[in-house]
Amino acid sequence: MQTKLRCAILDDYQNVALSSADWTPILDRVEVQTFNNYLGSEEKVVQELQDFEIIVLMRERTPFPESVITQLPNLKLLITSGMRNASIDLQAAEENGVIVCGTEGSSNPPTELTWALILGLSRQLVTENNALRSNRNWQSTVGMDLYGKTLGLLGLGKIGSRMAEIAQAFGMNVIAWSENLTQARAEEQGVQWAETKEQLLEQSDIVSIHLVLSDRTRNLIGRAELQRMKNTALLINTSRAGIVDQEAMVEALQNEWIAGAGLDVYEQEPLPVNHMLRTLPNLLATPHLGYVTQGNYAIYFNHTVEDIEMFMKGTPIRQLLSKK
Repeated sequence: MQTKLRCAILDDYQNVALSSADWTPILDRVEVQTFNNYLGSEEKVVQELQDFEIIVLMRERTPFPESVITQLPNLKLLITSGMRNASIDLQAAEENGVIVCGTEGSSNPPTELTWALILGLSRQLVTENNALRSNRNWQSTVGMDLYGKTLGLLGLGKIGSRMAEIAQAFGMNVIAWSENLTQARAEEQGVQWAETKEQLLEQSDIVSIHLVLSDRTRNLIGRAELQRMKNTALLINTSRAGIVDQEAMVEALQNEWIAGAGLDVYEQEPLPVNHMLRTLPNLLATPHLGYVTQGNYAIYFNHTVEDIEMFMKGTPIRQLLSKK
């Protein structure tokens, strides 16, 4: 009798990986085990995963650098949700004979969460909901109108373009900037092109980030940039924490250089229990929920099953390769 391959699904926080897809096509050949809690240290990851040939990652919750990959000699297939994962050392995987595959996904969930943060902040929903539940003040805040305000988009890709459409439906003005954005591309989307990042920051009532984290975008928004923003403005980041200098952002919120921020991404996840970001009254924060929806999970895990099937047939699909 052929020995089954062992498959570990990491960071299944909601315990829904096995119910989000039909795993029966592979269960006669693959033994699947889910891990519902964050494993934490590299030592713990290596210790727990020694016997697995297949490991499934949920986005970048658990990093897989060279130091982890080289200590897992049985690993043959690494699957990540999405077609990009900066926490995997793809070159190390190739050098150690590990195939890395991805899945498709939808950009709608992070777009929707971004608007949830904007609306929650602009209308002070958490403050008012808490007051109502605790029988305190009946109305204590005055909300920000979106109509007629300016949304500044750092990035006008798939998510940024969708953000622009929704903002226009609210009657907002939209301005966009990125290093590669052209005036022609902005005009195609019915968006005003900002010649410089500084121009966008100075004109916007809400700044929303939709860029990929890279050497060029790391700390793109720092102390000087935050001080250029209006003191009534909101900063929204559902992209990657490293795009904003975290210390400068905390300073900006504490000193009210800006009115507030909405975050879904952090440099350390899960966010430490005593982290400063948990205490700021003008911050609306969610625990990296941008991609966490029933629809996206169905795509992720159905494609994971397909990836495993095709790997076992010797014809892997959706492979992620290093850029040597």
